[in-house]
Amino acid sequence: MAILFLAILFPFICAALVSLLHKRLRRIAHLGWFILPIPLIIFLFLIQYIPQIAEGKTLIHTYKWIPSFHINFTTYLDGLSMIFGLLITGVGSLVILYSIFYLSTKESLHHFYCYLLLFMGAMLGVVFSDNLMVLYTFWELTSVSSFLLIAFWHHRKASRAGAKKAMMITVFGGLSMLAGFLMLYVAADTFSIRGIVATLDIVSQHALFIPALICILLGAFTKSAQFPFHIWLPDAMEAPTPVSAYLHSATMVKAGIYLVARFSPIFGGEAIWFWLVSGIGLITLFWGSFNAVRQIDLKALLAYSTISQLGLIMSLFGLGSVGHYYGYADSTLLYTQASFAALFHLINHSTFKGALFMMVGIVDHEAGTRDIRRLGGLMALMPITFTIAVIGSFSMAGLPPFNGFLSKEMFFAAVLAIRDVEAFSIADIGLLFPMVAWVASIFTFVYSMILISRTFLGRFQPERLDKKPHEAPFGMLISPIILCVLVVGIFLFPNLIGHYLLQPAMASIYPSFPSISELTPHISAWHGFNMELVMTIGVVIIGTVLYKTLKSWQPLYRLFSQRYTFNAYYNQALSFAESGSTKLTNRYMTGNLTHYFIYIYVFFIALIAGYFIWSDAMVLRVTRDAAVESHELILVFVMMFAALWIVFAKGRVTAMLLNGVLGYSIAFFFVIFRAPDLALTQLVVESVTTALFLLCFKYLPDLMPEQKQRKARWSHVTISILVGATVTLVGLAVVHYERFESIATYFNDAYELAGGSNIVNTILGDFRAFDTMLEVVVLLIAGLGVYTLTKLKPRKGEADNEN
Repeated sequence: MAILFLAILFPFICAALVSLLHKRLRRIAHLGWFILPIPLIIFLFLIQYIPQIAEGKTLIHTYKWIPSFHINFTTYLDGLSMIFGLLITGVGSLVILYSIFYLSTKESLHHFYCYLLLFMGAMLGVVFSDNLMVLYTFWELTSVSSFLLIAFWHHRKASRAGAKKAMMITVFGGLSMLAGFLMLYVAADTFSIRGIVATLDIVSQHALFIPALICILLGAFTKSAQFPFHIWLPDAMEAPTPVSAYLHSATMVKAGIYLVARFSPIFGGEAIWFWLVSGIGLITLFWGSFNAVRQIDLKALLAYSTISQLGLIMSLFGLGSVGHYYGYADSTLLYTQASFAALFHLINHSTFKGALFMMVGIVDHEAGTRDIRRLGGLMALMPITFTIAVIGSFSMAGLPPFNGFLSKEMFFAAVLAIRDVEAFSIADIGLLFPMVAWVASIFTFVYSMILISRTFLGRFQPERLDKKPHEAPFGMLISPIILCVLVVGIFLFPNLIGHYLLQPAMASIYPSFPSISELTPHISAWHGFNMELVMTIGVVIIGTVLYKTLKSWQPLYRLFSQRYTFNAYYNQALSFAESGSTKLTNRYMTGNLTHYFIYIYVFFIALIAGYFIWSDAMVLRVTRDAAVESHELILVFVMMFAALWIVFAKGRVTAMLLNGVLGYSIAFFFVIFRAPDLALTQLVVESVTTALFLLCFKYLPDLMPEQKQRKARWSHVTISILVGATVTLVGLAVVHYERFESIATYFNDAYELAGGSNIVNTILGDFRAFDTMLEVVVLLIAGLGVYTLTKLKPRKGEADNEN
C-alpha cells in the first residue's frame, strides 16, 4: 500500500509545481482548472478500495524513517480514515471547482492554491498516519496552512487577527497533544497507535495514562472549536468563502473529531473520557446554537452553527464510549449506536454545511453583503440559491426528507438511552443529556429559519445593497447543487453509506468486538411513533413559536455583557501578555553589555554550580592527579598575570595584546598535552583574530574606563570569582565523576564508525558539523528576513487599508 504514502505527498509535490509554473499556467486558463484534478485523482483512488475496506481489510504500509527513535512513516487505511479521506478529497474537489468561479483572476491565486494543497496534504497525513510523531507533524502543518488560508486577504486587519487567533489556540492545543503523545510513548514504548491498542492492558495501568488522556483531549478540543476554545472559529470566517466551506465544515474542524474517534479504543473505557467528551460536547452544542440566533452576519451565524454541530458529534462519541466500558454485551448495541450516529452526522454535516457556506458566498458575491439586516426578498431573484438554502437549512434543523433528520433522530435516541446507564454514575444526572440536546435543537431550528427567511423571504431592500443581486453563474452553483443532491440522496439510500462506510469505521472504533455488524443499526426514516419523534415535533412547534416571537425575547441577549465574554478574556490575556513582555524586555534589554554578561554569568553559576552542589557531584580527588611540572606552573602564572593586567589596561591595543598572550598560552598547553591539531588551530585562530582586532582598534579612541560605584564594582568582582571557581571546580570534578557513563565511550566508538583516525578531528568534522549546519540555517533565515524588509515594499495605500 505504498501508493497511499504517495497520495499524501501528491498535494505537496503539486503545490511546489504550482509555485514554479503558475505564470505559464495562468496564460492558458484559470489556475483552478489545473488544481481540480489533484483531489479528484486521490478521491477516485480511495473509492476503489471501499469494497476491500467494507470486507474488514486494513491496508498498511511502513516506510522506515527514523527507526532508532521508533518513528516510521506508517500509512494506515481503515474504515475511519477512509471516511475522512473521502471528505477531504471529495469536498476539496467541490471547493476548488467553486473557487474557480468565486475568486477573481486578479487575486494571488497561486498562493491560494498552494496553501490549499498544503492543507489538503496535511489533513491526509493526519488521518492516514499510524505513528504519533508523524501524525503530530501533519497536525501542526494543518494549523500553519490554515493560518495562511484564513489570512489570504492579508490586507484586511480582521483577516490577520482571525488567522492569528486560530493559530495561537490550535497550536497551543497541538503542543498539549504532543505532551500526551510522549506520555503514551513512555507508557507503551511505541509511537504506533495500533501498537498502543494492542498493549492497552499494560498502558492503561501506567501513571501517565490519565494525564495523556487530558493532554490529547486538549488538542482535540482546540482544533474542533469546543467550548471554551470555540472563540477562534467565528473570527476565522474572515477567510474567503471557499476556505470556510472547506476548513470549517468538512476538514480542519473535523480533525479533533477524528482524534477522539481514533483514540476511543484506547481511552473509551475511562469515566473521565466519557464526562469530558460528552459533557464538553453538549455544552458546545447548546452554547453554539444559543449564540447563532443573535448573529447578524450570515457567515457568523454559520460559524456558531458549526460550533454547535461539532459539539453534537463530539458528545455522541462521548456517549458511545460507554460501549467500551461494557465490552461485548447485549446492552452494548444501545450505546455503540451513539458512535454510529456520530459518524453518520459527520458525513451529513459536511454535505449540508458545505452547501450552506457556498450559498452564503453566492449571496455575498452577488448582493455585496452578508448582513441580514440589509437582505431579504432574494427568493425571486435567486431561486436556485434559495433552493440550496432551504435544503441545507432544513437538513441542519433535522427535518425530513433530508439526511440531517436521520442522524438527528439517532442523536435523540442516544441521549435518551444514556439515562439507563449504570456506569460512570450517569443515572444521577442522566436526564440532563436529553434536556440539553432538546433545547439546543430548538435553537438550531430557530437559526435555520432565520437563515432562510431573513435572506430570501420578506421585503426586498435594493437601496441597502451594494449591487443589484441576481442568480449566480451556473459554474458557482454546481458544487452546492451536488452537495444538496447528496443531502437528499443519503436520506433516500442511507444504508449504502451505512454498509460501505459507517460499518467499517465502527470496526475501527471497536476493534475488540467480534461482530461489528451487530453494532451497526439499519438506518430508517420511520421507527414508529416514539420518544425521538415526539422530541422532533416539540422542536418544530416550540422553535416556530420562538422564531415568530423573536423580536420580543431577542433583547435577552443584551443581558450578556461583552466585557465578560471569552473573546474579551482572550483579548485581555493577549494585551496583558504583550504589555508584560514589553515591560520585562525593557527591564533587561538595557543596551549595556555589562548587564548582559551579568545575566549570563549569574544564570551559569546558578545552573551549573547549583546542580553540582545539589547532586553532591562536586568530587575532588587531587591525590590521583598527575604531578604539575614547573613549566606548566610558569604558563599558569603567565596567564594569570595577563588576565589581571587586562582588567587594569588603559588602552584597547594593550588589552588586545594581553588577550593574545592568553590565547597563545593555551596553545602551548595543547602542545604540552600532546594535542598538536588543537594547538595549530588555536594558533591560527588567535593570530587572525588578534590581527583583525588590532587593525580595528587602532582607529578607535582611547579606552575610557567605566566609572563604577563601589557596590557595582564589588558585585562584578564577586561574579567573576564565582564564574572562575565554578569552571575550575567543575573541570576538576568531572575527571572523577562516576554517576553517569563517560561520554568518551560514545565518541571512541563513533569516530571509528565515522572513518576518522583522530577523535578530535572526528568530533569537529562530523558531530560539530551539525551545529554549524544549524547556525548556517539561522543565518540564512536572518538573511531572508533582512532581504524581505529591505526589498519588498507594500502596495500604495495597502498599509493604511483596514477593510
